[in-house]
Amino acid sequence: MSQLARIGVAIDGDLLEAFDQHIAAKGYQNRSEAFRDLIRERLVQEGTKAPDKEVVGSLTLVYDHHQRNPTEKITALQHDYHGVVVSTLHVHLDHHNCLEVLILRGKSKRVRQLADQLIAVKGIEHGQLAITTADVGRIRKG
Repeated sequence: MSQLARIGVAIDGDLLEAFDQHIAAKGYQNRSEAFRDLIRERLVQEGTKAPDKEVVGSLTLVYDHHQRNPTEKITALQHDYHGVVVSTLHVHLDHHNCLEVLILRGKSKRVRQLADQLIAVKGIEHGQLAITTADVGRIRKG
């Protein structure tokens, strides 16, 4: 484990107050943990942008299966990217609405391409990709 390094940060008082309220609401014990998580989050976010970076992600889709019948297109795209789709979960939210969650893994470019294509399917009311690196453990928590 690497040694902890101490740094000083100059920050506007109002911004610090808002930050303190935010971290208290999230349950952080101190500012240091919150700063570390913010830095880690940014590093992961930047690290997943490289097209050849191995990533994992979850794609959440919400759609009305009665409108424009997006189910066939969703299934066809999943088959087109069978090497990227690890698992799917389909939930019937009510009589009309469905939630589909896909676990994706592969090169960042392919994962993002699939997510973009699925979100763009006619009938998808909302879609969101959460992406991280498969090696996030190398960015130490601590």
